Amino acid sequence: MAASELYTKFARVWIPDPEEVWKSAELLKDYKPGDKVLLLHLEEGKDLEYRLDPKTKELPHLRNPDILVGENDLTALSYLHEPAVLHNLRVRFIDSKLIYTYCGIVLVAINPYEQLPIYGEDIINAYSGQNMGDMDPHIFAVAEEAYKQMARDERNQSIIVSGESGAGKTVSAKYAMRYFATVSGSASEANVEEKVLASNPIMESIGNAKTTRNDNSSRFGKYIEIGFDKRYRIIGANMRTYLLEKSRVVFQAEEERNYHIFYQLCASANLPEFKMLRLGNANNFHYTKQGGSPVIEGVDDTKEMAHTRQACTLLGISESYQMGIFRILAGILHLGNVAFTSRDSDSCTIPPKHEPLSIFCDLMGVDYEEMCHWLCHRKLATTTETYIKPISKLQATNARDALAKHIYAKLFNWIVDHVNQALHSAVKQHSFIGVLDIYGFETFEINSFEQFCINYANEKLQQQFNMHVFKLEQEEYMKEQIPWTLIDFYDNQPCINLIESKLGILDLLDEECKMPKGTDDTWAQKLYNTHLNKCALFEKPRLSNKAFIIQHFADKVEYQCEGFLEKNKDTVFEEQIKVLKSSKFKMLPELFQDDEKAISPTSATSSGRTPLTRTPAKLTKGRPGQTAKEHKKTVGHQFRNSLHLLMETLNATTPHYVRCIKPNDFKFPFTFDEKRAVQQLRACGVLETIRISAAGFPSRWTYQEFFSRYRVLMKQKDVLSDRKQTCKNVLEKLIADKDKYQFGKTKIFFRAGQVAYLEKLRADKLRAACIRIQKTIRGWLLRKKYLRMRKAAIIVQRYVRGYQARCYAKFLRRTKAATIIQKYWRMYVVHRRYKIKRMATIVLQSYLRGYLARNRYRKMLREHKAVIIQKWVRGWLARIYYRRSMHAIIYLQCCFRRMMAKRELKKLKIEARSVERYKKLHIGMENKIMQLQRKVDEQNKDYKCLMEKLTNLEGIYTSETEKLRSDLERLQLSEEEAKIATGRVLSLQEEIAKLRKDLEQTQSEKKSIEERADRYKQETEQLVSNLKEENTLLKQEKEALNHLIVEQAKEMTETMEKKLVEETKQLELDLNDERLRYQNLLNEFSRLEERYDDLKEEMTLMNVPKPGHKRTDSTHSSNESEYTFSSEIAETEDMPLRTEEPSEKKVPLDMSLFLKLQKRVTELEQEKQVMQDELDRKEEQVLRSKAKEEERPQIRGAELEYESLKRQELESENKKLKNELNELRKALSEKSAPEVTAPGAPAYRVLMEQLTSVSEELDVRKEEVLILRSQLVSQKEAIQPKNTMTDSTILLEDVQKMKDKGEIAQAYIGLKETNRLLESQLQSQKRSHENEAEALRGEIQSLKEENNRQQQLLAQNLQLPPEARIEASLQHEITRLTNENLYFEELYADDPKKYQSYRISLYKRMIDLMEQLEKQDKTVRKLKKQLKVFAKKIGELEVGQMENISPGQIIDEPIRPVNIPRKEKDFQGMLEYKKEDEQKLVKNLILELKPRGVAVNLIPGLPAYILFMCVRHADYLNDDQKVRSLLTSTINSIKKVLKKRGDDFETVSFWLSNTCRFLHCLKQYSGEEGFMKHNTSRQNEHCLTNFDLAEYRQVLSDLAIQIYQQLVRVLENILQPMIVSGMLEHETIQGVSGVKPTGLRKRTSSIADEGTYTLDSILRQLNSFHSVMCQHGMDPELIKQVVKQMFYIVGAITLNNLLLRKDMCSWSKGMQIRYNVSQLEEWLRDKNLMNSGAKETLEPLIQAAQLLQVKKKTDDDAEAICSMCSALTTAQIVKVLNLYTPVNEFEERVSVSFIRTIQMRLRDRKDSPQLLMDAKHIFPVTFPFNPSSLALETIQIPASLGLGFISRV
Repeated sequence: MAASELYTKFARVWIPDPEEVWKSAELLKDYKPGDKVLLLHLEEGKDLEYRLDPKTKELPHLRNPDILVGENDLTALSYLHEPAVLHNLRVRFIDSKLIYTYCGIVLVAINPYEQLPIYGEDIINAYSGQNMGDMDPHIFAVAEEAYKQMARDERNQSIIVSGESGAGKTVSAKYAMRYFATVSGSASEANVEEKVLASNPIMESIGNAKTTRNDNSSRFGKYIEIGFDKRYRIIGANMRTYLLEKSRVVFQAEEERNYHIFYQLCASANLPEFKMLRLGNANNFHYTKQGGSPVIEGVDDTKEMAHTRQACTLLGISESYQMGIFRILAGILHLGNVAFTSRDSDSCTIPPKHEPLSIFCDLMGVDYEEMCHWLCHRKLATTTETYIKPISKLQATNARDALAKHIYAKLFNWIVDHVNQALHSAVKQHSFIGVLDIYGFETFEINSFEQFCINYANEKLQQQFNMHVFKLEQEEYMKEQIPWTLIDFYDNQPCINLIESKLGILDLLDEECKMPKGTDDTWAQKLYNTHLNKCALFEKPRLSNKAFIIQHFADKVEYQCEGFLEKNKDTVFEEQIKVLKSSKFKMLPELFQDDEKAISPTSATSSGRTPLTRTPAKLTKGRPGQTAKEHKKTVGHQFRNSLHLLMETLNATTPHYVRCIKPNDFKFPFTFDEKRAVQQLRACGVLETIRISAAGFPSRWTYQEFFSRYRVLMKQKDVLSDRKQTCKNVLEKLIADKDKYQFGKTKIFFRAGQVAYLEKLRADKLRAACIRIQKTIRGWLLRKKYLRMRKAAIIVQRYVRGYQARCYAKFLRRTKAATIIQKYWRMYVVHRRYKIKRMATIVLQSYLRGYLARNRYRKMLREHKAVIIQKWVRGWLARIYYRRSMHAIIYLQCCFRRMMAKRELKKLKIEARSVERYKKLHIGMENKIMQLQRKVDEQNKDYKCLMEKLTNLEGIYTSETEKLRSDLERLQLSEEEAKIATGRVLSLQEEIAKLRKDLEQTQSEKKSIEERADRYKQETEQLVSNLKEENTLLKQEKEALNHLIVEQAKEMTETMEKKLVEETKQLELDLNDERLRYQNLLNEFSRLEERYDDLKEEMTLMNVPKPGHKRTDSTHSSNESEYTFSSEIAETEDMPLRTEEPSEKKVPLDMSLFLKLQKRVTELEQEKQVMQDELDRKEEQVLRSKAKEEERPQIRGAELEYESLKRQELESENKKLKNELNELRKALSEKSAPEVTAPGAPAYRVLMEQLTSVSEELDVRKEEVLILRSQLVSQKEAIQPKNTMTDSTILLEDVQKMKDKGEIAQAYIGLKETNRLLESQLQSQKRSHENEAEALRGEIQSLKEENNRQQQLLAQNLQLPPEARIEASLQHEITRLTNENLYFEELYADDPKKYQSYRISLYKRMIDLMEQLEKQDKTVRKLKKQLKVFAKKIGELEVGQMENISPGQIIDEPIRPVNIPRKEKDFQGMLEYKKEDEQKLVKNLILELKPRGVAVNLIPGLPAYILFMCVRHADYLNDDQKVRSLLTSTINSIKKVLKKRGDDFETVSFWLSNTCRFLHCLKQYSGEEGFMKHNTSRQNEHCLTNFDLAEYRQVLSDLAIQIYQQLVRVLENILQPMIVSGMLEHETIQGVSGVKPTGLRKRTSSIADEGTYTLDSILRQLNSFHSVMCQHGMDPELIKQVVKQMFYIVGAITLNNLLLRKDMCSWSKGMQIRYNVSQLEEWLRDKNLMNSGAKETLEPLIQAAQLLQVKKKTDDDAEAICSMCSALTTAQIVKVLNLYTPVNEFEERVSVSFIRTIQMRLRDRKDSPQLLMDAKHIFPVTFPFNPSSLALETIQIPASLGLGFISRV
């Protein structure tokens, strides 16, 4: 098909655009050959006329179908051109947030400028072992491909990482090295991988800097070789560096920085160890402040400095060397601050005592004057003489900068050398993988020598890349036997020749550098003369004579000639170097050791490996006296040699390419600048790869893939059994031009655009099929709808007509009924009306007659009442007239009397005025006074309320009257007082009037108060009523509140229940976490144990065995360090047994015994400490009371002897029982034949001695009684006081010596004072002695009572049988202690601390006594059982011997009782074996047992039952040594079997089942009540009696956990290859999912195709696992846990691969997954395992499949997705939505806005940010107790096990 035929209406094309580079448009009409204009419709809605180029008439690029957009591999695109590549990268980067894309053999990596969670260890594990095309593109996939090809092809590999500054080259290389370090590990314990990774921070600090394009730009190239041994583990590494940008040390452009290390030093200047460097802020130094940007946002230079120092320490650079490095770097900074002053135009000088230079010289250890001199001068040597010449200021500044650059370059090389030494390994390197992190193509506004070298290196790399791509294409064609046609591709060899050939640019540059007066201008002229107009790739700028242009493969670059010669020479004055070499600082001369010899880039290294050339910036200035000038190498020459060596290395390896792309210049996250991206794609060779691929047959399909994809284009008759022939036939019909495709051996090759044409045909066919299906289905649906409507109408009609008929019949019935009702109703109404009228008439008559009679009665009554009223009215009127008359008469009388009184008053007043009147008054004063008194009395009687006041006045008046009688002079005064009294009377009257008023007022107030009281009463009643109403309301509210409280209580109860459930779940989760942590520790312990065993075996193999040396058995693994070891403590308990064994033999003891002994030792130490404290206390008491109680030593001695007697009694009893037990064991161990136990044999004698021990016990008790009686007698003896006298003779002698009288006097005075003091002390001691004596008398009395009681108890004990004596004595001791406790409780009532300490000691003693009692009981029971067994055996032996003894012998020997044995033996469920047969038992039952035969023919768990029955017998014999040995051997043997055959599922399952059964048996027969509930009475009899094996149960539980984890690993290894193929890749439902174009997927065939697995393969494997576990009798609960773990592995691996494979995220794949999951669920149902929790582990996978199938458009869909995907994390949901890829055109992609909506809705969800599930996670396992109903005595031992040496008991 012609390409022009594809330009039809609605076809989409790409047209150039100045802003977006390429813009999409759609054809509005078909294109016809000859058209000059295309009518296009742009995506933004505009129409455009696109004119074709009249010369080329090239049509615009066609756009790929939507289903091909976003492909993992660009070569999978049907149309391979620049816009398709750019659009695919943009869609993946912006929409899907995918930064990696394949382009054939190239991995394109776009820098996201954001941290992405795609580099964790889980991602590394997911990519490990996978084919490169099976997973989504990733740097880990490239690293895995290199690692696998190295292992498979045994060929060295290289990963070439290139790109612009800031594109992410260093990070990509770092991740690749991290992958190798994680996957391979190191072959030694030196952690080489950590050192390899640790080299990154060092190299970044000294070789990276901030540029305008990148904050961490690598300013050098490096090639790191990571070495591997034969097992492909990292053993070391080596680094080469290329072209360090030395000019950055002395100059930085605007917004750029110097190397990071300088700023790290300045930021850390405050550290104590850096004080000597005398550093400060970076702006204080010339070399660090030129860029004006000393700080990088988000970077802490102080922390980075700490990381750098830490990495140096890890790589073995000592602290002294580190400080030396920092001194040199600080010296460079101070050197940059050295300033020069001009003396004239040709000379300069440095100011005296210049501080920067002084600091530089101090740090470097050089002479100040000498360095100052040679910084301003230089030495010139000619053939005849040598002279010194001053230099100008500019020359001095340049020389200073050159020196700084040279020092830094030397230091850089020194650090690289030391890093290589640290990474170097003594182990021979088998292969290596090189990681090349090198600068990409660069072009700036001003390009100098550095850019020229960088672009030259990229030209060489691009040539190698093109040749490799071309070679791969050729190999692919040859492999498929396709006719090879030469593909024309861009060859940049002419550009390389222009640079490096003879008379090339580098050659001319070196030649000009040799010229004495060579300059940049003369070199430029030579370039113009040599290459201008002769080479098409060389041009001259129009406006410059000091620049040139080179046409590189990526773009044209203009280089400025200025500085080329100087940078190529790299001149440093020799005298300055000499000064530095003479430094006292030892490290500085080491940097310049290379100058002592000429170094060639090809010189051999000390390691004997491939020679590595490091930074080519070498010193070019010769040594004094050097004559071989030809050995001086320029920078260009060194770089060319290093580049050639690099190319040789790359050509000798298999290269892998990573092209890093910088999406924008502003470092914005996930922002794509099309212009910048296209520039880099053109520069890095990606588009060249596309062009080479497009020139041939870019699209390649396997025949099966083509058949699966385009089966819809075939008819049934076209389908043949031969897929290849079928594809050929179909293609010949579909594509007429046979040049458009070719048939290879396994693939079909298509030209560009043919896949798009086939996709168009497929889409058209599917669209036509869809239309036909839609047409048919719609017709069927409408026909079905019509039939359904017709049927419904008929049914409706039928029901309506029936309803109408029923309604009419009902109407007729109702009409007839109504007529009958009317008839009867009318008759009833008329009859009732008549009755009503008749009744009404009678009622009217009665009412009327009653009315008339009442009227007549009322008239009579009124007349009678009127007569009575008239009588009363007339009487009332007469009374009124009488009252009025009387009132008038009285009024007249009063008026007349008033007139007469007035007249009399007038007369009295006249009389009063005359003197004679007063005289008369004096004569008759007494009468008047009496009258007045009477008046006063009358007034007092009238006014009762003023009685008291009037009485006082009467008294006053009486006294005054008496005085007037006696003395006439006082009569006047009395008269005046009478007047006063009269006035008082008036006032009293006034007061009475007032009181009346007050009374009236009070009455009115009373009324008002009464009214108010009434109102208050009413208000109160109203208030009460209101309160009652409120009370009612409150009651209602109370009821409502009670109801609410009840509801809230219910809610709270429910909430609490929910919280309780949640807390229970949380506790269960915590328990599972704790259990998981413990089991992980066990797993780690098991791993370390295996590691220890491996090392042990390696050491054994490495050591040559000496003659006669016996190698230690390998079964003794390091695990015995936990369970088995020799203990000296145990020897103290089993000394009789241990002495019989050879001293060389070490008996292994288990951990349980060690724990018991440790516990016992602790108890003994505590007991010893208590006894020691008690002893100290007793000694103190004895010392305090010795002087006071010397008269009673016998009593104290008796008490101590009594206590010691009690202790000796218990100790002797314990020793006696131990001795008896040891003798019995010894006698049994000596048994070798039945004759040994015959009468007279040692065992028989020992038994007889045991039987006679009862009589000896009686004798011992009698002796004890005698001893106690003697002690009691001794206590009754009188206490004789001991007289103490002072020896007076000594005093006399002393006195005689005092001859001086003064001395005698002084002595006498002192003696008197001493006597007084002694007398006072004696009195106090006497009083205390009396108190103590009284207390001792009471104590003696109590002791006497105690002794009497003890005598009674001893008498009682003597009457008891021997077995009960010990128990009775202990009980008596407890009783005594209790009484003593009561006594001391009363004694210490005032001192609680003493009482508490006494109680603690008492409790300890009681506990010890109880333990001794229990031990004695156990010992007695054991001895009784042993006696019974021995008696039984002896009886049997006697019977057997009596049969063989002659009659004479019978007469001679005494007759003994004979026991008749039973004919049928009653087995006890035990197995007996000899000690020496233990290894044989373990070997036959464990080591050499084949699980398959046991599982098929014998009962499940038979080895566990046999082992337990052997343990039972050892327990029955009370042989702890035998129990320990058997259990330890069993555990170690199981571990040995699992180590040997640990990858066999049957073996691991078999021993997991048997270990669990053994553990259950130990629990079931332990004798603990919790484990005996389900036992039969017979099984309870079989419980262990002598030993508690709880510690061994824990050991077995740990062993079972380890076996379970090993089982999980085994089944995971078996299932893992099947899961991805069976669950994801295989089409269980045929035809649902179509195969998309895959580009170069699976191109390397890293893993051979071993056949594809299907879901049936997984189900068959699950059936196999389940049947094996069931056959082995594994517990059902344990099987459920194993199945749950298997399903978790299936779900986790499937989901992880789904999240990392874009081709699997489609609707059809979701259907396949759900179908596969349903099949797994069906398997669970068939096996009755639905309640195992296995289905829940598949929930994340189920939800991911549902997410692929649900609608993903609206907000409702987003809400449904958020609620549905509860088991998926936010990262997983977003990842699936980003990866969702339509397989057909009918599906739609998920929009970016929808994904953002999902992210917004899920932002509050708190879940793990981890993307992948942990496929290695193992759920914590539990072993629920599962008792066995099998009776031990019924178990038969089959002969096939070879256990004939054991016998049933």
